[in-house]
Amino acid sequence: QVQLVESGGGLVQPGGSLRLSCAASGSIGIITAMGWYRQAPEKQRELVATITRDGVADYADSVKGRFTISRDNAKNTMYLQMNSLKPEDTARYSCNAHIRTIWGREDNFWGQGTQVTVSS
Repeated sequence: QVQLVESGGGLVQPGGSLRLSCAASGSIGIITAMGWYRQAPEKQRELVATITRDGVADYADSVKGRFTISRDNAKNTMYLQMNSLKPEDTARYSCNAHIRTIWGREDNFWGQGTQVTVSS
């Protein structure tokens, strides 16, 4: 069994910052790619940022220069530092991880998400 748990969401004013965390636990063998996604009400889920095990990051154009993705492989944890937040960043943020379990199963796992609301 593998679990991903996000934390760090909340209400913030425009221009503010938040740091999201995604902690993976359970029968983890190795985590390769990880990523953050978001979904606003009545909109499709969109990719925010991804990071390889070696730390190579990629970002959606809408967040480049404002968001930074990182990970700590020893802690099986990924982070998303979000600066200069805008109202259009309001969404439920979920983490995704490609994991090979100790039993040899490979799959993409999802967390439940954490709400980020940017409003004055």
